[in-house]
Amino acid sequence: MSAEVEDKYPSYAIFCGSLGAASAIVLSAMGAAYGTAMSGKGIAVMALTKPELIMKSIIPVVMAGIIAIYGLVVAVLIAGSISDEYTIQKAHVQLGAGLCVGFSGLSAGMAIGVVGDTCVRASARQPRLFVAMVLMLIFAEVLGLYGLIVAIFLYTKL
Repeated sequence: MSAEVEDKYPSYAIFCGSLGAASAIVLSAMGAAYGTAMSGKGIAVMALTKPELIMKSIIPVVMAGIIAIYGLVVAVLIAGSISDEYTIQKAHVQLGAGLCVGFSGLSAGMAIGVVGDTCVRASARQPRLFVAMVLMLIFAEVLGLYGLIVAIFLYTKL
């Protein structure tokens, strides 16, 4: 590569873009894992008293799993756009997109885990709390969706 081409497409740009893809999937998967583990703990405790409610209580686990899909989508988009003609500006924007969906997925997964653990146990004792649990889970899930929307918006820049 000539010096002019090297300045326009530095070799470390690919590292920055790859770091964005990695942070998108790793952080959102960590959030999904935490949400699944915490909700699963609540389901296991609840199942001791009311085993007939196990399938109804799976909702937090499913919603936590969706968080990882958000990170996967952004990571695949970023990884698919990395090439030899990859500018540092594009790499930095895509690093920001990956961090955006990753951290929002991590926080959404933590919120789903706490709400799932607490509300599954509470709805086993008081069935009227089920609708409130679903609403709280939806609001926690939306935090991850906001990160996905911003990450896709950033991805389309440059």
